[in-house]
Amino acid sequence: MGTIIVLLVLAIIVLCAILSIRKRIKYGSACCGTHDAAPKKIKVKDKNKAHYPYTYTLTVDGMHCSNCARRVENALNSKEGVWAKVNLENKSVLVRAKNQLKWEDFSTLINEAGYTLIEFSAEQT
Repeated sequence: MGTIIVLLVLAIIVLCAILSIRKRIKYGSACCGTHDAAPKKIKVKDKNKAHYPYTYTLTVDGMHCSNCARRVENALNSKEGVWAKVNLENKSVLVRAKNQLKWEDFSTLINEAGYTLIEFSAEQT
C-alpha cells in the first residue's frame, strides 16, 4: 500500500513537471512575471525608410526575453510616425521617426510599458 502511494505522488510530480515544461516551451520562460502568451505585435504600415528622416538609438533596461522586446516595440510602434525594432542582445532599440522626438517622448512610452530608458542618441538622416 505504501509503495502505491509513493508511486502516485511521483506520478503527480512528473505530470506537473511535464505540464510546466510544455507551458514554458509554448509561452516562454515568463521572466516578466507572467505566464501569458506574447502580446500581439503592432505592425507598422509604412516601412519605407525614406519616410523616416530621424533615427534614434535607445538603450532600455529591464528587457530579458522576447516578450519584453515585443512590449517595448509595441509601446513605441503605437505612436503615430514611429517605427521601432528591438535588438534584445544589446538591449537597444533602433527607432525611425517621421517627426523629431525628445528624450521625454521615448521615456514616457517606455516607462508606461514597464521598462526604463537609459541612453538616447539621435541622428538625422
